Amino acid sequence: MKILLTGAGGFVGTSLHKALLEKYASELAIISFSSNCHDLRSIADADLVYRYRPDVVIHAAGSVGGIGANQENPGKFMYDNLAMGMNMIEMARKWKPNKFIMLGTVCAYPKHTPVPFKESDLWNGYPEETNAPYGIAKKSLMKLVETYHEQYNLNGINLIPVNMYGPNDHFNLTSSHVIPALIMKVNEAIKNRSKSIMLWGTGEASREFLYVNDFCDAVIAAIENEPGPEPINIGTGKEIKISSLIELICTLMGYDGEIEYDTSKPDGQPRRCLDVTRAKLRLGFEAKTSLNLGLKQTIEWYRRMVNE
Repeated sequence: MKILLTGAGGFVGTSLHKALLEKYASELAIISFSSNCHDLRSIADADLVYRYRPDVVIHAAGSVGGIGANQENPGKFMYDNLAMGMNMIEMARKWKPNKFIMLGTVCAYPKHTPVPFKESDLWNGYPEETNAPYGIAKKSLMKLVETYHEQYNLNGINLIPVNMYGPNDHFNLTSSHVIPALIMKVNEAIKNRSKSIMLWGTGEASREFLYVNDFCDAVIAAIENEPGPEPINIGTGKEIKISSLIELICTLMGYDGEIEYDTSKPDGQPRRCLDVTRAKLRLGFEAKTSLNLGLKQTIEWYRRMVNE
C-alpha cells in the first residue's frame, strides 16, 4: 500500500508522517510532500504527485493561521485552500486512488451553531467573520468530495478536526493558533519578568482542543474503515473558556502574573464544542489525551525547542 500525504512539512503533517511510519512500519510506502516540493495550487503539480500511484491520499496541506492572520490574509487563505483542494480532488478522480481523506476544519461551522456542533448543522449559517474565507473554502472542498463520490464514485472521507495543538505546532507571532500563542506569551512574560499579560477579546469565548497525536489516530481509523463521505467531527467533546485555559497554562508554566483583556479585539466564534457521536460510530474513535497532559507535553516540547 502507498499513502500520499500532502502538507507533510506542516504541524499536522509532521505528526501524521511519524504516526503512519510507527503504525505500518515496513508494510507501506509513505509518499510525503511539503509545500517546498510542489505547488499544489498548480493542477500540473497536483497531477505529478499522483504519478506515484498512491492507494490512499491524505490531503493535509493548507494555508492556516490564527485570528490576526485570517484578518490580514482572507483572499490568500481562501484561494490557496480552494486551489490546492480542488486540484487534489480532481486528480483523485483521474488517478482513482482507493481512498481520499480530506481534512476540513471546525471553522467551517456557522458562527452561532448550537452546541455541541452536529455535522447536520454545517450549512445552516455563515461562519464566524474573522475566519470565514478559510472556513468556506474548506467547507466547499468537503462538499466537492461528496459530489465526486456521488458522480464519480470517489471513495472520499471528510474529517472535521476541532482546534488542534501539540509538538511541532507553529510557534510564531503571525500564524500561531490559540494554545501556541498563549504558551509564547507566558514564556515571554516569565523571561521578561512581566507582571501582566494582555490577551485579545474578553476571555469568555470557549474552545475545544484536540491533541495532534489523537487526531493521527482518527486518520488511521479512517484508513482502516469505510465511513462514507459525510463529514465526521473529530474532537474530544469538551470545551474550555479562554480565561480558564490561560490560567491552566500559567499554572503549568509557573507564571503568577495578572491576566488582562483587550476587549476592543475580537473573540472569534463565541463557542466551539463538537458532537463526536459519528466518529465513535463510524470510526470507533475516541480521544485519549487529557488537556492537562497534552499541554504539559506541548510546553515541554516548546521549552526544549527555544533552549536549543
